[in-house]
Amino acid sequence: MNAPILVTGATGFIGQNLCPIISQQGLPFRAAVRRAVPNMPSSIQVGEIDGATDWSEALDGIDSVIHLAGRAHVLKDVSTDPLAEFRRVNTDGTLNLAKQMVENGCKRLVFVSTIGVNGDATPIDQPFTEDSTPNPQLPYALAKWEAEQGLEGFKDRLEIVVVRPPLVYGPNAPGNFGQLVRWIERGVPLPLGSARNQRSLIAVQNLCDFLIQCAQHPNVAGETFLVSDGEDLSTPELLESVARALGRRVTLFPVPEIILRLPLRLLGRERIVDQLFGSLVVDSSKARGLLNWSPPLSVYEAIRTLKPEAT
Repeated sequence: MNAPILVTGATGFIGQNLCPIISQQGLPFRAAVRRAVPNMPSSIQVGEIDGATDWSEALDGIDSVIHLAGRAHVLKDVSTDPLAEFRRVNTDGTLNLAKQMVENGCKRLVFVSTIGVNGDATPIDQPFTEDSTPNPQLPYALAKWEAEQGLEGFKDRLEIVVVRPPLVYGPNAPGNFGQLVRWIERGVPLPLGSARNQRSLIAVQNLCDFLIQCAQHPNVAGETFLVSDGEDLSTPELLESVARALGRRVTLFPVPEIILRLPLRLLGRERIVDQLFGSLVVDSSKARGLLNWSPPLSVYEAIRTLKPEAT
C-alpha cells in the first residue's frame, strides 16, 4: 500500500473537504490537528503550529504532506503585531515542518500559499501568471511569501510544490464569501449592481482535487501553480448565481464605488470595496497543461453545492 498523505490543518475549511475526498479516492491519509477531535479517524494531535511544533509522530511513515495549517485571514484582528503572528505560524511553522520532513526522510511538501503573494488586483485582461513579480500587500500574504522563499532552501532535499489559490468557495466557507451567502439567505439588498469587475475563484472541491494530484504527480516537484475554476465572474454574476443555487432572489442596486468607499474607510474596512469592485484574474493554464488537470466541477455545479440538498 502507498504511504499515507499527511494533511495538516485537517479541521479547517479546506481540510474538512480534502480528507473525505482523499478517502473517496481510496488513498490512505493521516490528519494532523491542533487539538484532539472526537470521531475523526486517522487523526494525530500536534498542538499549536509554530517554529517549535514536534512533527515526528505525525511524519512517521509519511512520504508527502499537504500543508494547509496556518493562521488564516482574521476579519477582526486584535493582535498588537499581526505580521509577527502570521510569521510565527505561517512562516516559521512551515519551515519547521519542512526541516523535520527532511529529517524524517519524507519526499514531498505541497504548500498551500495564496494568490495574495502575487498581489491584490489585476486588470481584467492581464491575469497573474506564475511568472508575475510577487507583490504581497497584507501581512497574511507577506508571511506566505516569506515561507515560499524559505522553502527554496530545501529544494535540494525535498520536493516542494507551491499552490497559490484565489478565493476558495464552497458550503460553509468562512470570510467575506460566507458573509455574502448569509446576506443573500436573509434577503438583504446589496449596493453592488454597478460592479463591472472579473474575479477568479476556485471551488473547494476543485482545489482539493488539484492538491491530491500535486501530492502524487511525478512532474510537479519544484513547481509553483496558480489554480482556478477557469470561469471568471463579476461580483453581480457571482451573487446572482449563489442566489439561484439557494433558491433566493437577490436585489442588487447600483451605488458608485466612491460612495461606498468613504464610510468603509472610516471603519477600516476599505479593502472590502476593493474585493467587491476590483478585478483579480489568474491564468491557470500551467496547472492544466503540466498535470493534464481540469476542474471536476464547473462553476455552476460547484455553486449548486451551496444548497445542502443539492447533489
